[in-house]
Amino acid sequence: MPEHVYKVIELVGSSTHSIEDAVQTAVTRANQTLRNLRWFEVVETRGQVAEGKVQHYQVTLKVGFTMDEA
Repeated sequence: MPEHVYKVIELVGSSTHSIEDAVQTAVTRANQTLRNLRWFEVVETRGQVAEGKVQHYQVTLKVGFTMDEA
């Protein structure tokens, strides 16, 4: 089994629909500029409430991707 080295960055995704959609938003956007995305971890979840209803979801993610070999 080959050994892997990952670089980890933190992202924040948001959505008016759901926590899952906020995660997907962040991962989809990161995939446009980062190569070799391999995993994510949700480290924080927040939301905005207005008039007694959830208006917005926000999640902080750590994402890992493999580094290019030299």
